[in-house]
Amino acid sequence: MEKLGLNEIRRLFREFYISKGHYAEKSASLIPQNDKSLLIINSGMAPLKNYFAGVETPPSKRMTTCQKCIRTGDIDNVGITSRHGTFFEMLGNFSFGDYFKEQSLTWGLEFMTEWLHMPFEKIWATVYENDDEAVEIWKKLGMPEERIVRLGKEDNFWEIGLGPCGPCSELYFDRGPEYGCGSPDCKPGCDCDRYLEFWNHVFTQFSKEEDGSYSNLQHPNIDTGMGLERMACIMQGVDSIFDIDTIRHILDGVVAKSGVEYKDGQAATDVSIRIITDHLRSITFMIADGIMPSNEGRGYVLRRLLRRAARHGRLLGIEGAFLAELSDKVIEVSGEAYPELVEKKDYIQKIISVEEDKFAATIDQGEAIIAQYVEELKAQNKTVLDGEKAFKLYDTYGFPLELTEEILSENGMKADTDGFAANMQKQKDLARAKRKSTEGEAWKEAGYELDVPNTVFEGYDSLALKGQILAMVKDAKLCENAQEGDNVSIILDKTPFYAVGGGQVNDIGFMSTKAARVKINSVEKKDGVYFHNGTVTEGRVCTNDEVLCQVDWAKRNCTARNHTATHLLQKALRDVLGTHVQQSGSAVNEKMLRFDFSHFEAVSKEQLDEVQKIVNDKINEFLPVNIAEMSMAEAQEAGAMALFGEKYGEKVRVVNAGGWSIELCGGTHVKNTGEIGAFKIVSESGIASGIRRIEAVTGTGVLEEAIKAEKIALKASEALKCNVSALADKAKAVSEEIKALKKELEDIKKAAMGSEADSLIAEAVEINGKRLVAKEFSDYTINDLRSISDDIKASNKNVCMVFASVNGEKVTFLVSLTDDLVEKGLHAGKMVKEIAAAAGGGGGGKADMAQAGARDSSKIKDAFEVAQKLLS
Repeated sequence: MEKLGLNEIRRLFREFYISKGHYAEKSASLIPQNDKSLLIINSGMAPLKNYFAGVETPPSKRMTTCQKCIRTGDIDNVGITSRHGTFFEMLGNFSFGDYFKEQSLTWGLEFMTEWLHMPFEKIWATVYENDDEAVEIWKKLGMPEERIVRLGKEDNFWEIGLGPCGPCSELYFDRGPEYGCGSPDCKPGCDCDRYLEFWNHVFTQFSKEEDGSYSNLQHPNIDTGMGLERMACIMQGVDSIFDIDTIRHILDGVVAKSGVEYKDGQAATDVSIRIITDHLRSITFMIADGIMPSNEGRGYVLRRLLRRAARHGRLLGIEGAFLAELSDKVIEVSGEAYPELVEKKDYIQKIISVEEDKFAATIDQGEAIIAQYVEELKAQNKTVLDGEKAFKLYDTYGFPLELTEEILSENGMKADTDGFAANMQKQKDLARAKRKSTEGEAWKEAGYELDVPNTVFEGYDSLALKGQILAMVKDAKLCENAQEGDNVSIILDKTPFYAVGGGQVNDIGFMSTKAARVKINSVEKKDGVYFHNGTVTEGRVCTNDEVLCQVDWAKRNCTARNHTATHLLQKALRDVLGTHVQQSGSAVNEKMLRFDFSHFEAVSKEQLDEVQKIVNDKINEFLPVNIAEMSMAEAQEAGAMALFGEKYGEKVRVVNAGGWSIELCGGTHVKNTGEIGAFKIVSESGIASGIRRIEAVTGTGVLEEAIKAEKIALKASEALKCNVSALADKAKAVSEEIKALKKELEDIKKAAMGSEADSLIAEAVEINGKRLVAKEFSDYTINDLRSISDDIKASNKNVCMVFASVNGEKVTFLVSLTDDLVEKGLHAGKMVKEIAAAAGGGGGGKADMAQAGARDSSKIKDAFEVAQKLLS
């Protein structure tokens, strides 16, 4: 059997099935599309579910894929065993009502024996116990009956609830008796390691009904799955996925970086090396597909894997960030098959670096806190960490619960996961209550039944039309008429008014008859019905009246300018920052636009300038804005961008700005980008982890911003007593003058602190042969306290310094020891924990110097007393 590399096996599989008339689809993203049942793609058939269900039409009745997958269910076994990994690739061939059982098995055997040159005598097959058809096919293909094993429903029948299901036939490779259990009846299905399953052929031929019976599908399907890494193990004659060529390349990189020898055993260092190797593959592919580290959903999975790998790097002795550098190893071996890894290399490594830096900023404190918790549990003879403490590690120090559990398990302990979940829910409930208090009451359930057809919206083409009043609501009740002064909700048969939705504000305007007038203040849409909320300003309106509807065209046009500008902004951001930019929220009204998007760091001034220039260039090009309805497939083929997670119907509305920006959108837009006039970014900020926000104005809003800036400049020039033209030079001169004065003050302060050090030593209290200097300061920084400590250490021995500085409500403690006291066994890091605890705080650090924060300045005296007790 020829030894083949993983990339070669993938290539051969693809070429074989193309030769059999299959359409070779590239791997789908790890982010499921239009499938909320999955967090991350975890199997080869997952992206094809709609094809099997008949919801969508596949590009061909025969397809083949190599699908990247993530599974974290067995994450605790990753690194411990030789076969478990979170990332894997699944090869598959699929038939949607085309060929069936005999062709699938025939081609499968042909690929194994003629393309991979696997020894036929080493191949075994299992079949469902009642599937005589599959048995006969295998016998026809030359498989001896003794190598065909019938297994029960649990092993060889695929079904998930009601609907399509069917038997399957799994292929096994006989690794030899040396891997077996010695039983004369040893065969596939045995618990030993002799027979390795590598390819499953699922025959979806039945439908399970509600009464438990099975009916035949009119068009049976084929769904096969072959684990690429497992097949590589077979073809390369190795026992572990970590020894196949591509993964070993990554592992060798980890070994070289850490300087730790890999012994391929169960040593703690071997486990850490394997964990980092596997997790590097997962995080590299996840980030390439647009997943960002966060505290929920698939972003949490990424953060968990990345931080777990980072911690195991520390356990190996790797100093500083290293994962971004080692992601090169993943890209080197997988970049040809997945070119997005190469294209997004800089982006992938930037995301990893940012997340590593965030974790590095808290991991020392977090590990110190866990170590303290472990010691406390040991002292109390307990083995379960309180859920509130586990949640604090997650919420304050960025430790995923699973990482805390891993560290605890290393000490024979575990976390109270139910208590953790309760604290998590408590925080969510508080946040939800806070949102409700600021957002006001949500839609209240109507106290009436409304039986009207859906409102026809004609506002894309007309801002004025006549409509008939079908119903009215006043004081939460249906009514027949409304008088002057009444607040009323009016339902029409058709309307030109845009209802609030899709991030766009609603239209306002008027409705009128010959004898009445209603001012429309807001428009809402519920279950296809438009509610026009307004006030009767003249006369009386009744149900069945015909009313003339007039939209406030000035507000609509301003809103349309901002909405189209939002589309141009998104395209410009993707051009400048990268295609990872995805909309995560927006708000458009007549005055401004707000756009929230995924990005891992603040957008620089230079990047914002470039984005702004691109948008204005497109405005000045007077691009036509064409809007058309089409099928989702046609829209995707045209390159239209869809909002991730949004549900779209069979027909979608595509807004195309000159072929440059193409998006799915139901909002209102200008007919030509030149109508926008001008575009100005007002602000850029972060609103959540990995989410940035840009606010901008267009048209006359740009003029208003210019006037505002001019007024500020005038005020500043008056304050600095200079002309506006000289403002920058004057501000620079004043800034340098302030800097010089600050330095002068700092020098005076340092001189004062130098003399203060002498006076502090003079006031030292001797305890048990050691000198204690305990002093409270006001508005001293931690650097000031360190400076005093260094001055005392420079000319003194046998001194323990305990300083407390009060800055507003914040208290900072510093414990510093001369070297001779450290040699005698004192530890500043351990001391500061107990000292700060007396004032409601905590912290830690090194043996010679450590710091801590606290909340209660009234307990500083108590903290100093703790210091005295520690020395005595």
